[in-house]
Amino acid sequence: MAAELVGGAFLSSVFQSAFDRLASPEVVAYLQGSNISDDMICKLKIVLLAVNAVLDDAEEKQITSINVKKWLNELVAASYEADDLLDQIATDALQSDLEASGSRKYKKSKLSDLISSSISRRSYNQNMKKKLEEILRRFKVFEKSINILGLTSKSVGENSSPTQPTTSLIEETEVFGRDGDKEAIVNLLLTDDHEGRNKVSVIPIIGMGGIGKTTLAQLVYNDHAVEKHFDLKLWVFVSQEFDICKVTKTVLCAVTTSGSHSYDDTNLDLLQRKLKEGLTGKKFLIVLDDVWNEDYNDWQKMRTPFNFGSHGSKIIVTARSKEVADIMGTTPTPFQLEPLKDEDCWQIFQWHAFDKIRDSSVRQVLEKIGREILNKCKGLPLAAKTLGGLLRSKEDVSDWERVLKSEIWDLSHRESKILPALLLSYNYLPSDLKRCFAFCSTFPKDYEFEKHELILLWMAENLFQQPNINKRVEDIGNEYFNELVSRSFLQRSSRQESCFVMHDLVHDVARFVSRGYCFTFENGNSNGNMMKVRHLAVAPDVSLQRFGPISKAIHLRSLLTLPGRSFPSLSNEVVNNVILKLRCFRILSLSGCRNLESLSDSIDCQIL
Repeated sequence: MAAELVGGAFLSSVFQSAFDRLASPEVVAYLQGSNISDDMICKLKIVLLAVNAVLDDAEEKQITSINVKKWLNELVAASYEADDLLDQIATDALQSDLEASGSRKYKKSKLSDLISSSISRRSYNQNMKKKLEEILRRFKVFEKSINILGLTSKSVGENSSPTQPTTSLIEETEVFGRDGDKEAIVNLLLTDDHEGRNKVSVIPIIGMGGIGKTTLAQLVYNDHAVEKHFDLKLWVFVSQEFDICKVTKTVLCAVTTSGSHSYDDTNLDLLQRKLKEGLTGKKFLIVLDDVWNEDYNDWQKMRTPFNFGSHGSKIIVTARSKEVADIMGTTPTPFQLEPLKDEDCWQIFQWHAFDKIRDSSVRQVLEKIGREILNKCKGLPLAAKTLGGLLRSKEDVSDWERVLKSEIWDLSHRESKILPALLLSYNYLPSDLKRCFAFCSTFPKDYEFEKHELILLWMAENLFQQPNINKRVEDIGNEYFNELVSRSFLQRSSRQESCFVMHDLVHDVARFVSRGYCFTFENGNSNGNMMKVRHLAVAPDVSLQRFGPISKAIHLRSLLTLPGRSFPSLSNEVVNNVILKLRCFRILSLSGCRNLESLSDSIDCQIL
């Protein structure tokens, strides 16, 4: 995906949809015919632009500021309500055009029947105007809060909370389960491919945030055989704010012992010529840690001095995105780092959690709870280390049970680095992709889905940017899906080759950012806040009594029964008397409902 699309708040695409509707000739004409002034629409556009400008900053600050989080939660609710109203207006505008043209190919909607039969056009217009005025009033309140909360406009890719820089130092006794991975990378480093086209080999290590890419790079960097093999070793922390001059100067400072610090940071020509002099004829190993930049031209420009090193020089790149690996790597495939085995994860957890607990009876009780806590980690070393460190030396069972029963977002920013680490990848997504990712939390954990299935659901929900004239919407969906796979948000299932699944902690992130608007009915979980739920999936073991609260989900747009399973609870009575009374449906999937014989003639779904 193009670099210029990097970043973008979740709500930005919702706002863009609002702008598109408000600019539609059909909607404009309809509003004018409803005596809604251009001035009101103009004011609404201006206030949406003002709020939209600070959304990126708000998304990042919500982790550390409870007030910003509340502001964002209320803003999301108001934005969805505005989206519903504009969706209704757009539908009414289309219906009005069809009726005016005398078309008989379309049945009148319930809303149109209601307006024509029981409510005068004037009353309808007044009601619509009041709703728009209320939306405008609410968004002005959000706008006034911007300065109070200290929210600011950010440029694309700007990061207000940069990650802590890494170094090459590592305590190897605290690392478990990476011996095989280390051996594989070391072998690549010690192999000089004299027949290859690349004088300098670039080895990408990719994987999701917190999986241990930096740790693996540190292990091989400090390996004794690697130490002897290279004339020069350099470690460079790159991070999100990719600046060719700064990265080049950092490498130059490590290569030369004097004078490099005084070079002009903006004179790339001087920096590269000096770096060329420092690297010429030397076999070097450079680690570029935490690379995010996906601009091919930037890498081509930066790599030029490296090519003057001796044959057999190597560069290790750690990144979350396969796109980075494809741009920078010279190996046939990048090194995909996989989650740790459960026992290796346990070794990390207990190393940090039980360090000072000496009472064997206490330890035995806590180990049982600790094994359950470990299920949250799903092979992620960062999670094992963080949760183990959080419980370090704590012997009170209640402390351990609190962590066991908590979601990752229940732990404070000071207590846990898991959510911030994973949200870093989320924050870097374009706004449309954020909505597609959040939609995935509609499915339960460990749910395996096929690519085309998910893309069709995204299409039905209109989650994509409008395609250009030469691109089909299906092609955009394919690009979005591949992008989420590339960034490790989705991963291929180990059980079914054709299916994909979300890592449990990534699913937790999706649930966090969806803010309760995506929900799954499962046996044993609560009903959630059905007043706000917009996308609902139903597991097959849900009892008939659970379907009553669905009637409260007045904004529900998607109802999915998980395919390949039977749903005896979904009968004609439940579907026709509860579900089909809801008015905002875009997707109604009733796969596996063997007791469902017929649907009501009046269905408000846009897509069935």
